[in-house]
Amino acid sequence: MSKDMQDNRLGTEPIVPLLFKLAIPSILSMFIQSMYNVVDSIFVSRISEEALAALSLAFPIQMVLIAVAVGTGVGTSSLISRLLGSGKEDRACNVAGHVLLLAAVFGIIAAVAGVFLPERLIGMFTDDSLLIDYGARYIGIILSGSTAMFIPMIANNILRGEGNTFIPMITMLIGSILNIILDPLLIFGYGVFPRMGIEGAAVATVFSRIISGSFILFMLFRGNNQVRIKLRGFKFDMSIIKEIYQVGFPAVVMQVLASVMVGGINTILDGYSSTAIAAMGIYFRLQSFVFMPVFGLNQGYMPIVGYNFGYNNPGRMKETMKAGFTVGFIFTVVGFIIFQVFPVQLIRMFGESPELLRIGVKALKTISLAFPVIGPAIVGATTFQAVGKGMPSLILSFARQIIILLPMAFLLGRIGGLDLIWYAFPIAEAVAAVWMVIWLRSTLKNVFNMMERGV
Repeated sequence: MSKDMQDNRLGTEPIVPLLFKLAIPSILSMFIQSMYNVVDSIFVSRISEEALAALSLAFPIQMVLIAVAVGTGVGTSSLISRLLGSGKEDRACNVAGHVLLLAAVFGIIAAVAGVFLPERLIGMFTDDSLLIDYGARYIGIILSGSTAMFIPMIANNILRGEGNTFIPMITMLIGSILNIILDPLLIFGYGVFPRMGIEGAAVATVFSRIISGSFILFMLFRGNNQVRIKLRGFKFDMSIIKEIYQVGFPAVVMQVLASVMVGGINTILDGYSSTAIAAMGIYFRLQSFVFMPVFGLNQGYMPIVGYNFGYNNPGRMKETMKAGFTVGFIFTVVGFIIFQVFPVQLIRMFGESPELLRIGVKALKTISLAFPVIGPAIVGATTFQAVGKGMPSLILSFARQIIILLPMAFLLGRIGGLDLIWYAFPIAEAVAAVWMVIWLRSTLKNVFNMMERGV
């Protein structure tokens, strides 16, 4: 694609075809990423149900890493798309260099935690020595090699900011497919590969991310992109970091809140059984098949909205929003139907124990009641971010997960036991969705009024 075509398509091409053209590569790559998460858990479940539960306990810690990467990436994509829409290509390229520096710093900090703190981190959620042992062995390796995760996850958003979703798709495909291949080889020790158990799952993850990270770095330095990294003449600019995190920091906090929520739910479930923790982990793996396509949709949605916001074109923004909310709703309604019709088959992929089936089926059917409103809610949060307003998404996420969900889960557990806990999820999502609709309508009214006045 020529540079001129790449400059103009976000502001000129028909919205719905453009949205799908940008989103489909991300949807496919995130589908493969979701498949990796599920396959990884299936292989670990073959070690033991306790190993699967330990993976669930490690999940909130991984979510903190993902939070930093996703939040930084959201801020990067939003900033770059707005800069390009305003014709500031040189500054957009400078943003790319700063983003790689951030990835390296975050990786070093996480590695220190991986070496010195894995047992303490897992011990925050359980007193079970077997679960702590399994979890610490897994998360220690993940943290120590986290630079390999930060680089591809953050760097992909440099290209997404210019509307290039194809190279990020290839990057995620490389990492996920390689991970799926390496998982059984390193967990169970086939051929020349050593039998490493749960550590094998972690090593497979780190190694596959090293390969995918190397690919995206090559493309950023050597590829034919509108935004390229230029080390020569690079000067650190604190104002760029501030601009990234004006949108990115609320997104980081939103993802950290999700980690706190998962950790809190695991702590509540630990009072019942390790099987309940395993069932929760299964749900979080399976839900990614439903929500990841919406996040993939957002990778095409955000640069279109952000570019046309910077270009002062409210008509294209409104058309993009209508398409984005509709498609997000359709995606999650399909997920709702699948979880309601096939919960037994979904749980049986991870184990056949009657207790796991009983708890898991109830969890899937109850939590998925919220799916139809979650798709539009995710697109709504991205809309706030695309126009440079990350704080509303942060406040809504905090209210939903911390103020409503966790206390509701604790209270319902006290009232009706484990089966009632799962209803906290749809209750929290419904309340937050109503609030988001009211706030988003008010925000967009002000944004469009300012754009029409040329402010």
